[in-house]
Amino acid sequence: MATERKALLARLNAKPDKVDEVRDFLESALPLAEDEDFTVSCYALQIDDTTFGIFDTAQDEAGRQAHLDGDIAAALMEKADDLLAEPPTIEKVEVLAHK
Repeated sequence: MATERKALLARLNAKPDKVDEVRDFLESALPLAEDEDFTVSCYALQIDDTTFGIFDTAQDEAGRQAHLDGDIAAALMEKADDLLAEPPTIEKVEVLAHK
């Protein structure tokens, strides 16, 4: 079993008229994350009516950085101006405990 120690926490604020498109984008990104050997887990979240989140884990810094440099992040940044009310907030975080 992989030990996830490195993670990314992103917050996305959708434009009110783009909520469905943001939801669809996040759901469609799962196969890309599943193809990434360096991404241990990937969660797409809806926090409120227009706020979404992404939580991804990796075993090490190289995996976390590879995910940041990967296809999902590139696609998100390409669509950000059209879909989001403001640039996404992406934080590097440390996993302290998990089950």
